Amino acid sequence: MRADRKRDAREKFLLGGLVVKAGLSKADRAFLLGGLIELARLMPGSPAHRRLRGLGEEAFKASRPNHPPARIEETAEWP
Repeated sequence: MRADRKRDAREKFLLGGLVVKAGLSKADRAFLLGGLIELARLMPGSPAHRRLRGLGEEAFKASRPNHPPARIEETAEWP
């Protein structure tokens, strides 16, 4: 059980870091949740999905100039 809690805490920490990286740390929680719900409705591989993924990849590259680009594993539900 401890490993599950540790994994869950790490996932939340990483997701929170994405909110900060996007400049949304002071955004209203309802706004953030609404935006995430809209993102979850995008079909993986759709033009909007590819465009947003490209923006994210560029943001990762810009923040880590001496490292290879970050890759997020694709899933059927959400990358």
